[in-house]
Amino acid sequence: MKFILSRMMLSTGLLASAVANASNITLCDTTGCRTGGSVSATSNYAQTKFPIVLAHGMAGFSKIGPIDYWYGIPQDLTANGSTVFVTQMSSFNSSEVRGEQLLNQVQQILAITGAQKVNLIGHSHGAQSIRYVAGLIPTRIASATSVGGPNTGSPVADAISGVTTIPGVGPIAASTLSSIVNGFGALIGMVSGQKYDQDSLAGLASLTTKGAAAFNAKFPAGMPTAANPCGQGAAEVNGVHYYSWGGTSTMTNVLDPVDYALLLTQAAFGGKANDGLVPQCSSHLGMVIRDNYGMNHLDEVNQVFGLVNIFESNPVSVFRQQANRLKVAGL
Repeated sequence: MKFILSRMMLSTGLLASAVANASNITLCDTTGCRTGGSVSATSNYAQTKFPIVLAHGMAGFSKIGPIDYWYGIPQDLTANGSTVFVTQMSSFNSSEVRGEQLLNQVQQILAITGAQKVNLIGHSHGAQSIRYVAGLIPTRIASATSVGGPNTGSPVADAISGVTTIPGVGPIAASTLSSIVNGFGALIGMVSGQKYDQDSLAGLASLTTKGAAAFNAKFPAGMPTAANPCGQGAAEVNGVHYYSWGGTSTMTNVLDPVDYALLLTQAAFGGKANDGLVPQCSSHLGMVIRDNYGMNHLDEVNQVFGLVNIFESNPVSVFRQQANRLKVAGL
């Protein structure tokens, strides 16, 4: 297991010892990540009662060289009083497999910190991961926040899946695509210290409309009702508080090369609002904080390297405000 710890202050020898003895844990602060040391907070604005645990999406990682998946977000939360863990799962795999990987790490985090609960935040496919964990151990989860989560699936996944089922061509395309993507996932794993198996076809199936519906049947907490699929879901289920937000833009910064790639996915949405990979309504879970930020799918985690929409709220501040929201709620 690998996760990165961002800590306001290692105030007890017990926690410091636990961090030192746990495998692959690095302490992060506003100056970077390193082993040992302490962190000074500049405020307690984001000082939640329970630790915050971040879960990445498909093709994600915790850190590769200078690239943080959550670019600048853990450092800002830490500087404002949060205790933050960045987890790492398979870059490509099913919602259930990734969810089980996250569950194992959450249990380690609970043991290391002695916390009674944690606050989960998942981006993209990470939304299903946190919902899986919240569904299995709700008494240990204070909140689950979906950021750009494809909670009812993605038309992009449907379109790609459709290509792999074309008679004759489909099986060849599926095999070729799977090999390439699994290899890419393995490369991500190698350079980021990730040791999980990759299964891109299982991951793709999980993010289709059909796959998401199957997952929602098992883990319905926080989902909008069938009568109002673009509405809000229950804000609290089994003691877990559910929140969500998402974006509805694609080209937000001409300097960001990923924006141009997201423009190519627009045809899959039939003109409906989306962030380049996830439809507006699909991002809904629990209390919808906002579903139309001027952000694309990567902007939502301040990527790439903070090249986001300068005319919209900065993603780092949105995470900080969510931490404060959790703090005010006593979470």
